[in-house]
Parts: sequence; C-alpha cells; structure tokens
Amino acid sequence: MPTVLIIDDNAAVAIALEVLFSLHEIDALRAATPQQGLDLLRGSDAHPVDLVIQDMNFSADTTSGEEGTALFRAIRARYPDLPVILLTAWTHLDAAVELVKAGAADYLAKPWDDHRLIATVNNLIELGRTKRALQQRLRSEERQRHELERDYDLRGMVWQDPATERVIHLACQVARADVPVLISGPNGTGKEGIAEIIQANSAVRNGPFVVLNCGALPSELIEAELFGADAGAYTGASRAREGKFEAADGGTLFLDEIGNLPLAGQMKLLRVLETGRFERLGSNRERQVKVRVISATNADLPAMIRAGSFREDLFYRLNVIELRLPALAARPADILPLARHFLGAQPRPLHAAAQAALLAHSWPGNVRELKNVMARAALLATGDAIRVADLGLPAASSASNEDGVREPDRDSIGLALSRAGGVVAQAAAELGLSRQALYRRMERLGIARP
Repeated sequence: MPTVLIIDDNAAVAIALEVLFSLHEIDALRAATPQQGLDLLRGSDAHPVDLVIQDMNFSADTTSGEEGTALFRAIRARYPDLPVILLTAWTHLDAAVELVKAGAADYLAKPWDDHRLIATVNNLIELGRTKRALQQRLRSEERQRHELERDYDLRGMVWQDPATERVIHLACQVARADVPVLISGPNGTGKEGIAEIIQANSAVRNGPFVVLNCGALPSELIEAELFGADAGAYTGASRAREGKFEAADGGTLFLDEIGNLPLAGQMKLLRVLETGRFERLGSNRERQVKVRVISATNADLPAMIRAGSFREDLFYRLNVIELRLPALAARPADILPLARHFLGAQPRPLHAAAQAALLAHSWPGNVRELKNVMARAALLATGDAIRVADLGLPAASSASNEDGVREPDRDSIGLALSRAGGVVAQAAAELGLSRQALYRRMERLGIARP
C-alpha cells in the first residue's frame, strides 16, 4: 500500500487528508513541523514514503511561505526523486509556483478539491514507482556491465543497450567452448567486433585472428583464399600461396558473409570443420590444422538451403551456437554512446537537437553508417557543438519545428517515453525539446499523456 507523508501544523487539515487517503487505500503519516517531517523521512527505510504533501507556513501569523520553501529545499536535497505537493493559500501562491519550477510535483490551493488531489497523488505515486523500477533496472544493467568489463576482454566495445549486452554476454559465455559460432544480423551492425570478443576470451586468444570476407572476392578465388594454392593451380598462380586456414592454425578464422561461399567451397569447408584436414588447390598433399571457426552472415541461410544454394549439413555444423546481433535501430540506447565514441578523444559536444536527430534516424546502414555520419560531422562542424545540419542526415532538414529541431515521430516519442519511465520532462530532454513542445507534439500525434 502506498504511503503519503503529510507535513502540516494544522491538525484538522492533517486529519482530513488522512481520512481522505484511507478511503482510497493510501497510508498516511503525519508531522506537525518541518523537523518532524524530515525525521520521519529519515526513519522511513522499512516503510518508504512515496509522496510528501507539505504546507507552506508553520509559524503563527506567517504568510511569506519561507518556511515551506526551506522545507521543500531540504527534502529536495536529500530525496531528489521524491514527489512533493505543496498546499498553499493565495497569499503565497507565487512562492509555490517558483517551487514547482524548481521541481515540486504540483501545488494545491486550500481548500483543495478531493477528486483532483486523489487523482494527482495516484498519478505521482504510480509515476514514482515506475521511475524507481526503471532506475533499479538501470543500476542492475550498470552492475552487469561493470562485471562484464571486469571479467572479460571486450576489445573496447562501446554499448549501452540491453539488447547488445545480451549478445556480448552470450559471446563471452561461449568463447571458451571449442565449437563453431554463427553471428547473424544486418550489414554494418558490428559482427566482426563480436567475433573479436569471442577470440579474445577463448582458449586460443594468443593465436592468430584471421579474417576473410567471402563476399569481397570472386567465387573462383575464394577456395584459394581459404585453402591456399600450389604454383600453377590456376591462371596467374606463379607461386605457392598459403590459405587462411593455414594462417589461422592455432587461432581463429572469421568468415564474414559466409552465405557467399560457393557450393564447392562449402563442401570443402564442411570437411575441414569435421576433420581439420584439407588440401591446397592443385595439391594432393593433405594438411592438418586446428582452427576455431566463427562465421557471420546477413543472409537468410534457411531460405538459401530451401533454394539449394547453401548446404544444410554445413549450416548445422556452423550453427552450433548462433548469436543474433540486432540492427542499430533496435538497440537505440547504443546510438549516442557510439556517436560520441566516433567523434574521437576530444569531441565537440552534441547539441540536444542533434542528439534527437540521431535517435530519430532509422539507420539503414547501422553502425557503419553512424560512424561515417560522425566522421563527416567532425570534419564539417564549425561551431562549438555539433548541430543537426552538421550531421547531413536525409531527414534532418525537414519535419522541423519552429526552433529548427527535427520533430520526432510517434515511434521516437514512444521509445523516449519508455526509456524515461513515462517522465515527460526526461523524454523531452532526450529528444531535444521543451516539455511543452513535446506535449504539443504528442497532442498532434494523438499520443496519450502518461
């Protein structure tokens, strides 16, 4: 049951509020002086207070509101997230308004309206609990992040989103298992970075880490790249060459865009995975290697299997463990940390409107696109901060409000409100808007207020 602390020297007021709250299943604590109220707050660990209702004057014949102001500031300093409602008379309304600007949740004039008061209290209590749950979740995520950074070599990986952390955590878990890993996800999401984390925490972390992009070579050359070739094995092969499997012996071979491997190469790759043996092109001598294979793809391999362009037995051999790395738009909390990282060691700050534009962009090119955008912004920005125009995003120059800030769409607002636990002011700050501007935008889009 929620608990409200009433701080008022008028016993009749305190009792009336206590009875009103009891009718709505809300516990009430009473204090007649500011000091008693602060003492009750300090002793409320076993039964936390969800909200404070305080008077503005406590001494006889005092109407300045100074006592209430001092009490509010004392509560705010010690409990910054605790909502406070001010009970005020017309003689010190201005003081209450100033305190609302300073962070008070609301003010109610005496005599108050019971329905409005209960609605306000219930809303603030629910909002406070949501915010505390969000803060608790963020603290838990921060603790998990520190544990990952302490226990594993993450190769300088930058992330903030829980979706990314789940992939990183699983990568660290499977790193020491001597099994193939398939990393799937759209192009540009950072699959090679996940492969490096697996290598860095594996039993062969001191061995070589060799990369082959199967999509960057003509199909007739991929086999030679993988397995090597003797002199004369193909036109232009004037001397013997070592393949990637030999180069990766005792370490890890990362095969990017594995879906581009031709069927003949797939058959040979399957044999190497099963036996560790292979032959160079043009050679009859069998070679033996010990290689950890990590592969990556943005292709729909099951669909390719149905179409006959990818071997089903190879798919299951590669897919002992699959790590799915989401698109950047599906892990929005990564966007700003990555943007700041790509700006370098001494970056210009990101203007609030630029932050909003980055969060609102769909990022079809994922992390690779973000890296290019921030490199461009760092080169072209002339002011003391990076602004929307410096980013050069396709939609950044349109759909802007009267302040030149790009108007966020429904999805961007929904994500911001979700990350802020429904706190409109916090969501507005993330989107680079004032609270009033966000409210206007929500009304235009038909988004209900939290």
